[in-house]
Amino acid sequence: MDVSNRKPEVRSVRPKFNPNHHHPTPQRRRDRTAKQQALMRAALQLFASKGYDSTTTREIAAAAGCAEGLIHRYFAGKAGLLHALIEYRISQEVSDLGHHLRPAPTWEEEFLQLVLWEVDRAWETRDFYRVFIPRALVDPSVASVLSRAVLSARTKAVMERLQRYNLRQTLPPSDLEVLTQAVGMLALVFGFMRPMVLGHDREQAKEMAGIYAKTLVRGIHLPQSLEKGL
Repeated sequence: MDVSNRKPEVRSVRPKFNPNHHHPTPQRRRDRTAKQQALMRAALQLFASKGYDSTTTREIAAAAGCAEGLIHRYFAGKAGLLHALIEYRISQEVSDLGHHLRPAPTWEEEFLQLVLWEVDRAWETRDFYRVFIPRALVDPSVASVLSRAVLSARTKAVMERLQRYNLRQTLPPSDLEVLTQAVGMLALVFGFMRPMVLGHDREQAKEMAGIYAKTLVRGIHLPQSLEKGL
């Protein structure tokens, strides 16, 4: 049989599967996380010092030591970076609350320590407040992210801590909601507004927050005492 005109058989060679092609290695994931955090830290510093509108992505990237394109890759731009910054800071605050603040013996003491803890945190993260409060006033998307992060994450964490004391059996749901919301409001007023905006002494502002917290607790106890007297 004449095989001189037969074409040589061509075998297709499949490329070897590279498991790291679609699944980043732990080292790459750590590098990505480190770069994201560096960009968020740089953004916060520049937003607080120069203002959000006056800060460019090029400046943020230079301050973080990263390529400018990473901002668009990771966050889809400067607005997305701000949104991610809000969610990250609130999640970090919730994590710190669970790891560093032990539950108090009573719910009254727990409420007081939660207020004082949040007052200190508001002061420590005052640059964060300086950035997101003005933006939330003019940008509905920032207000939406802030509302979701604060109300869904931080408020939930505070309520879960208070619920450990079986308050649902002793307090109406409205009182529990008041206590939960009061933690954040007192922190904003006495941890940021009084010392940062109005220039009041920080320790005095913190002391006043404690007084308001104790007064609120007494106000909740008073109706219960009257009912028992009846």
